[in-house]
Amino acid sequence: MTLRPAFTTAVRDAQQSFRRLLKAMSEPGVIVSLHQLSGLAAAEPRLYQRAADAGGQRHPGMAVRALLNDIASQNLRFHTNAPLVEQPQQAVFAVADEQISHEQLNALSEGSAVAPETSATLILQVSSLSGGRMLRLTGQDRRRADGRPQLPECIIHELTERPHPFPLGIDLILTCGERLLAIREPLTWRCADVRCRQRGEKAIAAAHALQEHRRRG
Repeated sequence: MTLRPAFTTAVRDAQQSFRRLLKAMSEPGVIVSLHQLSGLAAAEPRLYQRAADAGGQRHPGMAVRALLNDIASQNLRFHTNAPLVEQPQQAVFAVADEQISHEQLNALSEGSAVAPETSATLILQVSSLSGGRMLRLTGQDRRRADGRPQLPECIIHELTERPHPFPLGIDLILTCGERLLAIREPLTWRCADVRCRQRGEKAIAAAHALQEHRRRG
């Protein structure tokens, strides 16, 4: 077993990280930074800090074994004391990188109509939180946030197409280096591909212009 240290000062660093995570999850699309890194966390920073924070809650299933390498599995189990499950449907938290497939994503629990809060939270490590396709988050209170994280196609499809019927869907935490952002609560937030929306708006405007031109003769 190859074990590496987690936080330098366990209690203080974990509390600071958890507060930052709460900010990210309460303000979807907002990027926050965490700096309490050492050992294992320095190798895959946000992924392991999120796992360490979550493990303190003693959830029944920490992560899907198939999505982790041996070192990650050993250290997550040691530092969080949470079991690694074999079946994705059993996982409360899942940890993955950009290689996650449609099949692996679809196997995660999306909750149920009577208990949507039982959906899985996916902690996804990406290469960058900028430079990707523009995505727009819109909340029921009209708040809006734009972002350009570099995401695999299966995640973009999950966010923009909403394949699961309301109110189902996973929560998503994106990590890159010392930065992370969260997209949660499919009940109250919608995500749209701005590129597609802008093209649609242009097409509608062109159609209206053509109709007006024909009407005037």
